[in-house]
Amino acid sequence: MERRQEKGAQVIPFPARIPATAADGIGDLRFRALVGEAGWAALPETTRARFGKRVADGRTAVYAGEIVECRMNRAGRILAQLCRLLGGPLPLGRDADMPALVSVTEDAASGGQHWTRIYGRRRGFPQVIRSRKCFAGPTGLEEHVGRGVGIALRIDVADGALHFLSDHYFLRLGRLRLRLPRWLAPGHMRVSHIDCKHGLFAFVLRLDHPLFGALIQQTAMFRDMKEDER
Repeated sequence: MERRQEKGAQVIPFPARIPATAADGIGDLRFRALVGEAGWAALPETTRARFGKRVADGRTAVYAGEIVECRMNRAGRILAQLCRLLGGPLPLGRDADMPALVSVTEDAASGGQHWTRIYGRRRGFPQVIRSRKCFAGPTGLEEHVGRGVGIALRIDVADGALHFLSDHYFLRLGRLRLRLPRWLAPGHMRVSHIDCKHGLFAFVLRLDHPLFGALIQQTAMFRDMKEDER
């Protein structure tokens, strides 16, 4: 079976249900299926290992690092504060050189993944950002950020990096899925996973609006944490 995009959009072949792991135990196949074999082969081995890692059966993938930079213009700061109504999915401050931690666990209910990001701040408690990635929807991947709001994501491979690109935003009310018009969207989001060798990788978030420019750009450096370090 194929899952297709909405009427008038490009058709993307996508299995109706991708198994979380292959029968021969090679790991998680879901991101690999979305990227395609050519794109997957173009990624560094370490990136393939991270996104092909099986985190089911109560296991957790943990990445530790620090925020290198966080820039926001005025519109970006206002948007980040407004998004606190959804649970605060965007960075709230511009603090740099602060500790950061990301954990990924399996979501057995939806067949997706829970992502938890903890960012240190110079004042107050660390910011905790929670989201759920679901392998569903017209693009094959959605990120739910809270209060029924989600982002349909496309995955691209360029220059050896993995990029998650916002295709559109939507609101889910029960079984009803409403696509938000572009004028209501906060802008084009691009999240890049860039391998930096020596066990390090960069996580770069960028949100651009056609009228208000570069709203937010955050860069953090991470490394894989081994189980004996947790």
